[in-house]
Amino acid sequence: MRPRRRPFGLRTRLVLAFLLVAAVGCGTTAALTYRAARNAILEQAQNTALSAFREQVQGLNTALPPSAESLGDQVRRIARQGKPRTWRVYAEYGSVRISSTDRPTSSVITPELRARAHENAESPHGSFQRVVKNGTPYLTMAVPALFHVFTAEDAARPTGLVFYAVMELDEEEANVEAMVTAARDGALPALAVALIPALIASRGVLRPVRELGIAAHNMGRGRLDTRIHAKGSDELSDLARTFNESAAELERSVAELRRAEARARRFASDVSHELRTPLAGMLAVTEVLDEDAAAGTLDSDTARAVRLVSAETGRLAVLVEDLMEISRFDARAAELHTDEVDVADCVRKTLQNRHWTDPESVVPYFTPGIRARLDPRRFDVVVANLVGNALRHGGAPVTVRVYEEGDRFVTEVADQGPGIHPDVLPHVFDRFYKADPARTRSAGSGLGLAITLENVRLHGGTVEAGNRPEGGAVFTVRMPL
Repeated sequence: MRPRRRPFGLRTRLVLAFLLVAAVGCGTTAALTYRAARNAILEQAQNTALSAFREQVQGLNTALPPSAESLGDQVRRIARQGKPRTWRVYAEYGSVRISSTDRPTSSVITPELRARAHENAESPHGSFQRVVKNGTPYLTMAVPALFHVFTAEDAARPTGLVFYAVMELDEEEANVEAMVTAARDGALPALAVALIPALIASRGVLRPVRELGIAAHNMGRGRLDTRIHAKGSDELSDLARTFNESAAELERSVAELRRAEARARRFASDVSHELRTPLAGMLAVTEVLDEDAAAGTLDSDTARAVRLVSAETGRLAVLVEDLMEISRFDARAAELHTDEVDVADCVRKTLQNRHWTDPESVVPYFTPGIRARLDPRRFDVVVANLVGNALRHGGAPVTVRVYEEGDRFVTEVADQGPGIHPDVLPHVFDRFYKADPARTRSAGSGLGLAITLENVRLHGGTVEAGNRPEGGAVFTVRMPL
C-alpha cells in the first residue's frame, strides 16, 4: 500500500516545526547580536566623541566675560578637531549664542540636555544624549567650562559658559544596518541548511510510523502474519514490538476461532447428512400413518399422536434441509445455475406450486416482460421464504410486486400485519433469531430468512427489511437484470 500524500501530513509538520525552531534560533541570535553590536558601536563612538570634546573644552583658556570674536574662534577650533568625525559646536553664555555654523543654535539640542548641563554645571564630565531628527541619528554633548580655584581643596567653579557639540551617527547606523542585512541574508542559507537535518529527522521518525500503518492495513485485509522489523530501544521500537505481540496473539485467536467454526460447520453438515436417510424412512412411515388416521382406522388418541409425529417429522425434515443448505453457503460450495427467465413467470410458479393463489391471501402485481439471468431454483426459495414468512408472521393479504428499477428488477413482499419492531429489524436475517425469547417453537426452521439473504447475495443483489408507513412489514429484493 502506497501512503496517501497529505499537504499537511506528519512529515510536513515535523519539517515545519524543525524549520520554525531553526528560524527562532536564528532570529534570537541575530537580535541579541544586533543589540550587543549596536550598543558597542554607538558606545564606542559616543565615548570617543565625549572624551575628545571634554578634553578640548577643558584645555581652553577663556577670559570672562568672553567676547563673541574669541568665543567664535574657540568653537571653530574645537569643531575642526572633532573625533571620530567633525562636530558642529555651539557655545552659550547667558544670552550670547555662538556656533561653528551659520546658525547660532541647533534644534537637535534638546531642553532636557540643556537642563542637565546646568544641573551638572560643576561636573567636568559633561552630559550627552542621542537624538533622532528627521530620520537622522545624532549624538549631542554638553560640557561646562570651569575655572579652578587653587586652594587646599583645588576646587572647580562654574563659569556659566557651556559648550555643546552635535555629531551625526549616520555612519554608525549604516554599520548597524549592514549587520542587520548580513544577518537577514545569512538566515536564509541557515534555514536551507537546517532543512537537510529536518528531512533526515522526519524520515527517521516517519519510517516506523509508515511501516506500522502498512502493517495495520495488511492486517485489516486479513494478513494476520504481518510483522514489523523492530530495532533500537526508543518509543517507536517499543510500539513496533507491542504491535508484533498483539498481531501474534490475534493470529492465534483467529486461527482457533476458524478451527472451531470449521468444526461446527462440519458437524452441522455431517449431522444433517446423516439424518437424511432415517428421515426419509420416517417420512414414508408417517405418510402411511396419516392415511390410516384420515381413513378413521385409528382411535382418536392414536390419530392425534400420529398427526403430531407427522408434523414434527416434517419440521425436522425442513430443518435438516435448511441446515444442509446453509452449510453449503458456509463452505463456499453453493453454486449458481443461471438461465434467462421471465421473472413474473418464476414468481407465479412459486405461488402456484405452494397453493398461494387465493386472492384473499396473496395479491400479485407483476410487470410483464421482465427478463433476467438468475438461478430459478434459488430464486424460487427466495420468494417462497419471503411469502411464507409474511403469511406466518404478518397479516393477509400479502402483496407481491415485481417491477424494474434501472438496471435491476425489484421483488417486493408486503403484509398487513403489525410490522417489525425497530429493535428486531437489524436481526431479522440472523440465524435462529427469535424476536420473542419466550417463543421456543415456530412453524419454520429459523433459517429461512438467512438462506434468503445468502441466495440474494449469491446473485449479486440485496435484500432489505422494513415497515410500511401505513402498517405492515415489507421485504425488498433487488437483483441485477
